[in-house]
Amino acid sequence: MTDVSKTVISTRVRLARNLEGYPFPSHLKNERQAKDIIRLVTSGLARLDEFKIYYMDNITEAEALSLKENHLISPNLINRKRIAAALINREESVSIMINEEDHLREQCIVKGFDLNLAYDTMSEIDSRISNSMKFAYDEQLGFLTACPTNLGTGLRASVMVFLPALTINGLMPRVIKNMSRLGLTVRGIYGEGSQAEGYIYQISNEVTLGVTEEEIISQVDEIVKKVCALEEAERESLKNGGSALDIQDDCMRSYGILTNCAKLTTGELVRYSANVKLAACLGFIKIGDVSLIDELAIKMRPSNINKAAGRELSAVERDVYRAQYVSKYLKKIVV
Repeated sequence: MTDVSKTVISTRVRLARNLEGYPFPSHLKNERQAKDIIRLVTSGLARLDEFKIYYMDNITEAEALSLKENHLISPNLINRKRIAAALINREESVSIMINEEDHLREQCIVKGFDLNLAYDTMSEIDSRISNSMKFAYDEQLGFLTACPTNLGTGLRASVMVFLPALTINGLMPRVIKNMSRLGLTVRGIYGEGSQAEGYIYQISNEVTLGVTEEEIISQVDEIVKKVCALEEAERESLKNGGSALDIQDDCMRSYGILTNCAKLTTGELVRYSANVKLAACLGFIKIGDVSLIDELAIKMRPSNINKAAGRELSAVERDVYRAQYVSKYLKKIVV
């Protein structure tokens, strides 16, 4: 049986919603309308959970970047800062972006592979919000959204996966093509338009109209499991094939760099830590929980380093901080 824990990083379910009686965010008449929407959504969540509100025009650039790096808001929300806000729960597992492309972009992110948990959590919150306000809905088209590709359920189920073997063996173009035929899409680590850094991809549904939410969740779940099985098979070929020694050498050199360098850029961390994670998956080194590598990559993003340091560091200072932190971290988790 395939062990998805070494391939799946996280699961996200996102719902796109708009309020009846208001233009889409790109066509709002003035900032007063935008503030009305923020007020309505905030009051609708008042009794649901402990959410903190972030007004995009009232937080620093560093704060906004940190939220983006932690996948809690999108670059598009930052670009709309005069009219946008975000509500984020205490655990930072649920975020609700207000006045992004749609009035509401509700999302739940869970660690590992659990589409049902993410869906159930988001569905419950969506139901509570809808009790206090009316969503724009059409009997034939479903939920009305700014982009036609979100019509219907407005639901995107996304799974972030680590696919080094399929990438190294040149099979990703074929995998992407086959998934496209099935109505799924593959994107980079930060969604549409982003690159697949560190062998990390997002698999999500493209079709939202003419299908139920349950059908979307079921299809994405099934396809991700098949991709994980393919990745597992390709890892075996890496470990036992003619290039096994080269793969091992590359992985162990990456571990050596990360545990001994004096400074380390974000790009270098992403590249080398992906190789260290691959080394753990192939059994070249022992790490009890490979997801710790994923957490490290996020902790060492620029804005998160500044947050941990308690001040704005220069680029060189961040690189030095990153090198020192990563070295200690890896030596602690590698058995």
